Amino acid sequence: MEKDVIISIKGVQRYENGDPDTMELVTEGRLEREGSNYTLSYQESVLTGLEGTLTTFQIEPERVTLMRVGEYNSQMVFQEGRRHMSMYNTPYGAMSIGVNTRHLLADLSDEGGDIEIDYAIEIDHSVAGRNTFQIRIKEAEGAASLKA
Repeated sequence: MEKDVIISIKGVQRYENGDPDTMELVTEGRLEREGSNYTLSYQESVLTGLEGTLTTFQIEPERVTLMRVGEYNSQMVFQEGRRHMSMYNTPYGAMSIGVNTRHLLADLSDEGGDIEIDYAIEIDHSVAGRNTFQIRIKEAEGAASLKA
């Protein structure tokens, strides 16, 4: 199964001594299912500061992997109650970060669904910020399944 979808993303970043930074984005993307796993992908835009980057979420029953491929590549693994180390490329070089997932919900079907991720970023074993993603996926108007 593969289809065009509309993806609504709300991301909130919270830092120790600052106001939360909220980002909201609505974009077109693709939803694919293979067995019980889903893949959600979309192209970043100028609005996100990641123009030319392909963002892909691999959604498994107990784990979500976020991959970005473009000028700056990164991969983050979210698994509730687990800490995963990830490489994160920045304009200043690559760094290793810890991703400690506090809450993960991935409720998807072939028609779309919701993903919620609440996680902390650790740099050098210190919490650098707490982030949440709320992602809603729905079929694009008039979209039909391309592959059954």
